[in-house]
Amino acid sequence: MTAAPPTLTPTDRLLAALAGLVAGFGGLAVAALVAAVVRPEAGPVPAVGDAVVDRTPTAVKEWAIRTFGESDKAVLEFGILVLLAVLAAALGLLALRRPGAAAAGVGVLGVLGALAAVTRPDSRSFTDALPSLAGAAAAAAVLQVLVRHLTAPRSGAPAPDRRGFLLTGAGMVIGATGVTFLARSVGSTRSEHATASRDALRLPRPASPAPAVPPGAQLPVEGISPFVTSNGDFYRVDTALVVPRIDADTWQLRVHGTGVPRERVFTLRELMRREVIERDVTLACVSNEVGGSLVGNARWLGVRLADLLRECGVRAPSAGGPADQLVARSVDGMTIGSPVETVMDGRDALLAFGMNGEPLPFAHGFPVRMVVPGLYGYVSACKWITSIELTTFAAYDAYWVPRGWAAQAPVKTESRIDTPRAFSSAGAGTVAVAGVAWAQHRGISRVQVRVDDGPWQDAELGAQDSRDTWRQWVHRWQAEPGRHTLTVRATDGTGAVQTEKRQGTMPDGATGYHSVDVTVDAR
Repeated sequence: MTAAPPTLTPTDRLLAALAGLVAGFGGLAVAALVAAVVRPEAGPVPAVGDAVVDRTPTAVKEWAIRTFGESDKAVLEFGILVLLAVLAAALGLLALRRPGAAAAGVGVLGVLGALAAVTRPDSRSFTDALPSLAGAAAAAAVLQVLVRHLTAPRSGAPAPDRRGFLLTGAGMVIGATGVTFLARSVGSTRSEHATASRDALRLPRPASPAPAVPPGAQLPVEGISPFVTSNGDFYRVDTALVVPRIDADTWQLRVHGTGVPRERVFTLRELMRREVIERDVTLACVSNEVGGSLVGNARWLGVRLADLLRECGVRAPSAGGPADQLVARSVDGMTIGSPVETVMDGRDALLAFGMNGEPLPFAHGFPVRMVVPGLYGYVSACKWITSIELTTFAAYDAYWVPRGWAAQAPVKTESRIDTPRAFSSAGAGTVAVAGVAWAQHRGISRVQVRVDDGPWQDAELGAQDSRDTWRQWVHRWQAEPGRHTLTVRATDGTGAVQTEKRQGTMPDGATGYHSVDVTVDAR
């Protein structure tokens, strides 16, 4: 006589959802282990995250950067994990009545992860599909084993085997935790060569060192941004959910394309044997809102990009060269398009391998990145660069252009109030209003401050390092009690005054005056 099916209670349904979560955890653990062997970027969470970034409307990306800043990637990964947890719980509930459909659902998630991995620009082969597929297979197996305790009668008794479920589930959680630690260990081993190559790298002495930062470039004002931004505080904006860790000993850069009669492949050692220069350059992200923090100043060490291009036979368009766009490709598949004329016009456009006296941090492009003064990062500052292709703007759109950004984007003249902070309070009397202004490759010649609707007043400028760096400024304000609005504007080295017209970051950088409201107490 066939035993009656077990009677399921709300507790059993809760356990079924838990089974889905345990299965999801086990699947991610197995996927992480396989990804550690294949390559970390092929894991389901990074692969899906990168696919989401690629397909997210630009307005949403800008909102994420404004809202979460440099934590946007962590928020995205957390969101993906939460969504996976919800789907896993739902599949666990579905498995109670329709185990075949639940297994198919797990398979669909695995296929989606695999497709996301193999369709990435940096995908190297179909092995990138293995982490998601292996993870899905493991999750389906775990789910089947756990749900069987809730749906199959034990010893003919029409009741779920909850004790067996809990014991099996606990064992699987322990096992998945062990696999997770093993995956991290394998991943650490894979990245050890890159870390060791960076640790062993000895930067060459520059043939052309940067001049010492002049006295007075750093104003003695509390709350103002440091003139030199430390590596740890330097902003990071890119699309890489997993920071590439490249072995400097195996890194290569290929220069090729239209108008390159002598294609070349360079190693890092070859670059470091060339004439090395050191320069202070301020970089700015096109996503930086008026008054935003996505701008920083550092001392970069590298070789002149123009010299490298000329050695390969490249001519600027003004000299008859057929290519007007340089497309830099990153190891993660990112493409950055820069005007050939700009990088060859005499400015210190660099292939940099040093930052503030040390090898580039991994997060900032180790072993080599581009640095071009006067251009926003999305059209110049390619990190983890592996290829330079000469082409034309008419023939090729780099990554950001189809997403609504301008193909060419020189940095706009901007200024920012660092202190006092917006909505802060100050005592009546002399208050230092201070901040930074930048117009890379044009320099800053004047900064003015306005209180409420009063006249513009000249601020005191910090010493100028170079026209490629930002400049500090301070205005000694005789503050009177009440609520006031402080506004700043800058004039660049050509005499052009920063525009008051308010524009968002798209398509080629934000414009407008930065203002802060402060309250002055009668004290």
